[in-house]
Amino acid sequence: MSSKNPGSGTSKRGFASMDEERQREIASEGGRAAHASGHAHQFTSEEARRAGQKGGEAVSSNREHMAAIGRKGGEASHGRRTGEESSRGGQQTRAGRQNPKNEEED
Repeated sequence: MSSKNPGSGTSKRGFASMDEERQREIASEGGRAAHASGHAHQFTSEEARRAGQKGGEAVSSNREHMAAIGRKGGEASHGRRTGEESSRGGQQTRAGRQNPKNEEED
């Protein structure tokens, strides 16, 4: 239950009942104190690289999720095409890179 709902019967005591700004202030003080005492962990570039790699492996192991991402990207890129381009089977000509074989057939 949230402190944003005053009639919810929750306690008005404790960290969770404080407004978000006060929670941030207290958390920030704790972070500064941890760094000052030398107890805060600071990632090396190698640790950060490995953590990112593990996260990528975890996400990419979910085939359904990856398929959904690919489908969304395809829809986004194909959605920019005009009706005429779509009717030609998705072939787009670029200025300066036209196929000479197509020009002879015209």
